[in-house]
Amino acid sequence: MFVGVQFTGTVPANQSRRWFTFNWPAAWQVDWNVMSTSPVPGAAQIEWDVAVERASADRITYWITIRNVTGQDVNIEARYAVLN
Repeated sequence: MFVGVQFTGTVPANQSRRWFTFNWPAAWQVDWNVMSTSPVPGAAQIEWDVAVERASADRITYWITIRNVTGQDVNIEARYAVLN
């Protein structure tokens, strides 16, 4: 297994942003997680959803939508883990 940060960014208050990352081998099982890097205790800051596009017979594109559920901008990291 290997892990890493694919991208970082900022999601404005009460908004959503969508990123994509492409050319991943279709044979890999990739787990995506998004972490806030703007510490604010007491409540959730973000929600995320991952959609998958089969770009070719052997390549995958991931579309990651991140929603900020707070009234202030949130900095994020999109992290991946290849499980196989």
